[in-house]
Amino acid sequence: MYFAALLARTEDGWEASDTELDDVETLSDLADLAREASAEDDTVLVLIEQEDAWFGVVRIDGEDDPRIYVSDAAAAARSSYGEILLTDELLGREPGDDGPDLDALDLDGTEDGEDEDDEGDEESGSAEAVPHSPVGDAEILDDLGVDAKELRSLDADALTAIAEALGASEVLETVR
Repeated sequence: MYFAALLARTEDGWEASDTELDDVETLSDLADLAREASAEDDTVLVLIEQEDAWFGVVRIDGEDDPRIYVSDAAAAARSSYGEILLTDELLGREPGDDGPDLDALDLDGTEDGEDEDDEGDEESGSAEAVPHSPVGDAEILDDLGVDAKELRSLDADALTAIAEALGASEVLETVR
């Protein structure tokens, strides 16, 4: 089960809104959605979690590039919402380096001299490119009261802990 919300910082404190990510296909789409939640160029946080598996925070400050933190990249990679956050840059890959080029492979079933084990190695090699650990900017919430060490230590119910540290737990609960 997924939960996604936007927290927009305003003059009056934090405002939360539930958000649907069904139409979001890229990080750029997500950033645009977040910017729409703020009348000014205020800070907007996109909070996403998959129950007991991973959570992600995307921070949008005006027109700056989004800053991203994902608690478990490998778990997020198995999620359509997580894939939005796991950019090549975040994973330390060259753009477009998603493993073997499937168009270049001859997959008609008549490959000569290839063992099935060799194909398995290729697949596991690309899966290893996504670590079973946090990725991204762990200092994303430092100035808001959640330091990198605390962020990395969060697991179950992480979004509630983040909202409490921001003083936004009540507004987040209204959209949960």
